[in-house]
Amino acid sequence: MIRACGVGVSYGSVHAVTDVSLSIAPGLTVLSGPSGSGKSTLLRVLSLVERPSRGEVYVHDVPTSSLSWSELRVLRSKEIAVVFQNPGDNLISHLTVGENLRAAGAADLSLLDRLGLGASATWRIGALSGGQQQRLAFGCALARGASVVVADEPTSQLDARSADLVLETLESLPVPAVVASHDPRLVALADLCVPLAAS
Repeated sequence: MIRACGVGVSYGSVHAVTDVSLSIAPGLTVLSGPSGSGKSTLLRVLSLVERPSRGEVYVHDVPTSSLSWSELRVLRSKEIAVVFQNPGDNLISHLTVGENLRAAGAADLSLLDRLGLGASATWRIGALSGGQQQRLAFGCALARGASVVVADEPTSQLDARSADLVLETLESLPVPAVVASHDPRLVALADLCVPLAAS
């Protein structure tokens, strides 16, 4: 669905990403590497938030370099759901768990059972652990009908138990997921691991 061909990103003389080619396939793709290796930059390019300096990103075999920013926003809203690093940034804090899922487009709340949150539909977001919030964020991504879910370091701000909830969710997603992470447990789960080196 998403293909990167010879993608590079430079900021002046700094080369953040150099000549990356990959295809996002069903399952979990992990962009791994130390801080400064360009994981988050490449994730923004694959999410159509940032244009590459070189190379091309294709969505359904359509080259995105020829699209305007407004066309990219429309394509991104239809096809790509982004889960942010901070759990609280993904959800509407004054709504309940169920209301967040409905706001994302869920016709019913049966998805909460799949997420292990079936008993918490009426809870406020603040009553959830960080891992439960991230799990709900992935559920909202699915409710929006995204073709691919993109997440930047989704376990980095979580304790081990909360991170386990997110790992279980990523394993069971019915759509492809692309994650930037240096978490070795995520790397071990990956169907495709793309190692990046610090420049």
